[in-house]
Amino acid sequence: MTKRQQWNTENISDQKGKVVIITGSSSGIGFEAARVLANKNAEVIIAVRNQQKGDDALNKIKSQNSSANIKVMLLDLANLMSIKTFADNFKKKYTKLDLLINNAGVMMPPYGKTKEGFELQFGTNHLGHFALTGHLFELIKKTPNSRIVNISSSAHNWGNIDFSDLTWENRKYKTGRSYGDSKIANLYFTYELQNRLGDKISNPAVTAVHPGWTATELQRHSSVFSFLNRFLAMPIWQGALPTLRAATDSNVKSGDYFGPDGFQERRGYPVKVESNKLSHDKEIAKKLWGVSEDLTGIKFKF
Repeated sequence: MTKRQQWNTENISDQKGKVVIITGSSSGIGFEAARVLANKNAEVIIAVRNQQKGDDALNKIKSQNSSANIKVMLLDLANLMSIKTFADNFKKKYTKLDLLINNAGVMMPPYGKTKEGFELQFGTNHLGHFALTGHLFELIKKTPNSRIVNISSSAHNWGNIDFSDLTWENRKYKTGRSYGDSKIANLYFTYELQNRLGDKISNPAVTAVHPGWTATELQRHSSVFSFLNRFLAMPIWQGALPTLRAATDSNVKSGDYFGPDGFQERRGYPVKVESNKLSHDKEIAKKLWGVSEDLTGIKFKF
């Protein structure tokens, strides 16, 4: 791909009039996506669990662009009541949602649980976003040309969900494997939601992305990743490009999966890529959907 063909933020059209939610957008890829979309005139909601970090992110974007239309709303994806409160508050203020970017996550922390007792990574990265999307789904559906973008990872290749022990109480906890489970869950969610929506052109587009190897705060729990970042990682602006392409490219189709175009998809510019064979297992995706409904109490209204 020549430099002229490399997709970047110059390819993003004016986003004026669009309302965007980005979870976990006080730093890293989420922050960069918020900054770019605000600079393209979208109204951006930074959805974060820490008010101070959210305010700092808002002020940083405003310092670069005083006319940026950006707001902070509190959201803790490890707490189902917080998710419902966020969604209720959003629906009181807005009558549309053009773009939901499910970006927030935790990566390879020590063993922990969410408010409801779910294993922290699976509970936050998958179940939290499943519940959030479900609460906002009717609003997304009635917004023309709306999109949902789920941030997965090449670590989905480590994933193989054990439905008999989702909380890791009967196995030795492996934080990398658990992270992989949560990331392949993001893909099952994407593909099953696409399947349930069907081919009707007026339905939202549901896509997934992975950022390649990008240096972010997400890797703070891994000394190995933190060290290797110095030599192998892309800068955050580049790692955010798959997200931004999935969010804005007019040629995107529901079910598309974007990642970097370089060696082993670790670095480069965003192109359509393929997730692994296991992530396309329709029976697992269907089973996970049912389990997710049971655990969160959320039923999507199609």
